[in-house]
Amino acid sequence: MERRKSRTIAIGQVTIGGENPVAVQSMTNTKTENIPATVDQIHRLTDRGCEIIRCAVPTLEAAQALKEIRKQIAIPLVADIHFDYRLALAALESGVDALRLNPGNIGGRDRVEKVVEAARQRQVPIRIGVNAGSLPKDLLEKYGHPTAEALVEAAWRHIHILEEMDYNNIVISLKAHDVPLTLAAYRLMARECDYPLHVGITEAGTIRSGLIKSAVGIGTLLAEGIGDTIRVSLTGDPLAEIDAGFEILKSLGLRQHGPTLVSCPTCGRTCWSLEKVAKEVEARLAEIPEPITVAVMGCVVNGPGEAREADVGIAGGKGEGLLFRKGQILRKVPEARLVEELFEEIQKITDERKL
Repeated sequence: MERRKSRTIAIGQVTIGGENPVAVQSMTNTKTENIPATVDQIHRLTDRGCEIIRCAVPTLEAAQALKEIRKQIAIPLVADIHFDYRLALAALESGVDALRLNPGNIGGRDRVEKVVEAARQRQVPIRIGVNAGSLPKDLLEKYGHPTAEALVEAAWRHIHILEEMDYNNIVISLKAHDVPLTLAAYRLMARECDYPLHVGITEAGTIRSGLIKSAVGIGTLLAEGIGDTIRVSLTGDPLAEIDAGFEILKSLGLRQHGPTLVSCPTCGRTCWSLEKVAKEVEARLAEIPEPITVAVMGCVVNGPGEAREADVGIAGGKGEGLLFRKGQILRKVPEARLVEELFEEIQKITDERKL
């Protein structure tokens, strides 16, 4: 698919926009002031594949804590600022790699200029984040309710403030919990500027509902070439956001990250505990960092053929199954040994790739 041509922006050591890979972000849900807990969560997110992390900065103590947090982590750190320009300045002093703020919400021009100059000196980008739930009153009166046009107009107000100060190190997001509204807003913004776009469905919900809304919304935009970074916003453990983000990117062929599991939905031909085995395989694959496509198929009739593109796989039957690579049958295996021999074959493949 052809991606939208956006300008490149460096967030710490991660460059977004242009031809760079779509980056996966998340946000901590610890109290930022609690440095050990925040660092621990960021380390776990990093191990999972998180490439950019954002922390809420509601207090001066939180802004100052970012200095020590930044020293202890390996990925770019974004400070999430609302209303108080002094928190933005303190976060910049702490060495953050980017700010998320709306310049129209942090005070008069003199305050905005102080933040912009401090960001310019440090070459720190600013992400303008417009949310359907916090649009200005005059725009709600103008449009009657949150619309794509209202979101984009709100974004341009903030963008113009920065552009008037000759500051163009900008990333934009326009989020809503409503998927069609979010799609329309990003499509409109994508036509009007070349700034990198951070894509997500805000307040998407719990893992069950949020994954579906995010996959539809983020996936649709990415399939249209729109999006330079993404966050799957879920109520719960942010580790799930990273898993979901990479699954969306992998499903569109935009990134390779860890294993991909192919598993059939079962039918009347299934004669073995497919669901149980598929879950076991999925859990064990989580420990493998290398990209590899693994199939767990319900029967030997069509399994190897349907999973021909998988690197390796198994297809079950009555008391035994088949082990195959790239659709070619290797051998019959007793059902009790299928999973073990599958992972032995996976190990062989990963070893071969290292030669």
